[in-house]
Amino acid sequence: MKYLKLTIILLILTAINVNAQTRKNNFEISKSIDIYNNVLRQLNMYYVDEINPAELNETAINAMLQGLDPYTVFIPESQIEDVKLMTTGEYGGIGSLIQYSDGKTMISEPYEGFPAAKAGLIPGDIFLEINGIDVSSKNSSEISELLKGTPGTTVKLKMQRLGEKEPIVKELKREKIKIDNIPYSTVFDNGIGYAILSQFTKDCAKELKKVIVDMKKEHELKGFILDLRGNGGGLLNEAVDIVNMFVPKNKLVVYQKGKVADQNYNHYTKNEPLDLDIPLVILVNEGSASASEIVSGSIQDFDRGVIVGQRTFGKGLVQNILPMSYNTQIKVTVAHYYLPSNRCIQEIDYSKKNKRNADTIAKNDTLGKQFHTANGRVVYEGHGIQPDVKIEPELMSTIATHLYAKNLFFKYANKFYSEHKSIKPAKDFQITDKIYDDFMQFVKDEGFTFTSKSELDIKTLEKTAKLEGYLDEIQPVLNQVVAKIEEEKTKDLVDNRDEIEDLLKYEIVSRYYYQKGRIISTLDDDNELKKAFEIILDQEQYNNILKGTN
Repeated sequence: MKYLKLTIILLILTAINVNAQTRKNNFEISKSIDIYNNVLRQLNMYYVDEINPAELNETAINAMLQGLDPYTVFIPESQIEDVKLMTTGEYGGIGSLIQYSDGKTMISEPYEGFPAAKAGLIPGDIFLEINGIDVSSKNSSEISELLKGTPGTTVKLKMQRLGEKEPIVKELKREKIKIDNIPYSTVFDNGIGYAILSQFTKDCAKELKKVIVDMKKEHELKGFILDLRGNGGGLLNEAVDIVNMFVPKNKLVVYQKGKVADQNYNHYTKNEPLDLDIPLVILVNEGSASASEIVSGSIQDFDRGVIVGQRTFGKGLVQNILPMSYNTQIKVTVAHYYLPSNRCIQEIDYSKKNKRNADTIAKNDTLGKQFHTANGRVVYEGHGIQPDVKIEPELMSTIATHLYAKNLFFKYANKFYSEHKSIKPAKDFQITDKIYDDFMQFVKDEGFTFTSKSELDIKTLEKTAKLEGYLDEIQPVLNQVVAKIEEEKTKDLVDNRDEIEDLLKYEIVSRYYYQKGRIISTLDDDNELKKAFEIILDQEQYNNILKGTN
């Protein structure tokens, strides 16, 4: 009885403290709003130039939210379409990626079957005018806003094309653009099914289920690979439904805990599974985040499949989009989510931000608190999802990085496309000696140069040596080293040909076969995919990994 009374007293004291804190916060909010209103009024009355209250207000809101986390953002009315794109994968427009390069905005990659592609727009076409408005100096965000609109409306474009003296004019009818959740799926000759899931928007789970059902109708699948690399997430319920395909009904996939009680919610599987036994591998990398981590993390916790690749991003935060006045919205982080093992994989603790340290702790390989999977394997809190089988990422060489940064793969692919009407199918196309020699000449004609890290280090050494009085003595030696580096750099296009060929092949293939062709052309060189094949086809290895005895 004594302990019961003590518990009741503690609960009452806690409630009093919570209410006191709430009253204090409400007072501070009222006080802050009053100060803010007065500042805005005084600026409007006395500031020497005319002000734009709407712009100042948006700036103030954004500055306030920067003190929280990068996922809590204000959404003005002008960006409502972007929210629709995030949640449904749909928007009204012409269906094309665009990019800003060399001071111009151009078509980067039209989506197959949509207005831009149907009108014959190609990568490299530069925007000059949109509906009579000069856009030659506008950036990609500004042009994107002009291209979006209600499906069925028309947009008139004036474009400059490589090799054409006169601008070309196209009139396109906007359509509802639906970006594919699953840009590519196939069953390989070894009997293993494969699908890339690019985003978690509405109905992606149904689409993936149909893909797998169709595969099983036509093939005797030996296993299935779900590729979540680069998938930044999306709708949580879709992630739960995807996990449900491989684990039984009424299993807790993820739960969320927030400050407000109605944000505490458990997400269970609701349906009978599609397949409890098929060997499953999920591919991830550092671009796999949020919903991708719910799928890969819960599958790992249930010991239902093997995770292959690199450590994931580490986003264990839940956002809700809340309506506000004047058709604006705010996306607010409302909870942390936790996987079946009870671990939260959030990488960065944004509550530790302060005025002196605006940046938070960067990613590191320090392991967090231990948790356990269904089979007793050790997994860790924080720092994303650690793969069961880690594959080191292939880093681009210095020269390939600089060629990519200067957009030379993109530019050469445009040139190649203008000179060749067709190429072999995506899986068969290869870079020949003739094509590679032409690329090397193109790079030379473009005046391509780059400064290596070694050269930058030597410049730093020269500055330090000058301060210390050693430069005169060591300068002749440094000059010899620099000359040798320059000599070696001239060989880089030859020495790194295999890597450069691959990057060039992917870019050229996309001109003829769009995104699907680009994906197909990469599969033969995919180390993570090869490892997934090995694991699935070796049942003993697969089982040992899931038992923790590998």
